[in-house]
Amino acid sequence: MGKIPQRMCIACRQMKDKRELVRCRVTPDGKVEVDPTGKKSGRGAYICRNAECVAKARKYNMLAKALNAEVGDELYDELENNG
Repeated sequence: MGKIPQRMCIACRQMKDKRELVRCRVTPDGKVEVDPTGKKSGRGAYICRNAECVAKARKYNMLAKALNAEVGDELYDELENNG
């Protein structure tokens, strides 16, 4: 079995298996979306599926800073609901 890729959560800064995290990416037209496959092109950032990390990322606008793009509340709502 191969090595499982590790990624860091932008909120809690812990290294976890890539499969445990949700990837958000910037589309070519500058919008930010959830990337459920984790394979789409574009700048990406990873966040834990738990509510605490999503709340912290929302409070400090961490996704916008990590992706250098505007992030609306709808994205954080989607992360909270699908976490």
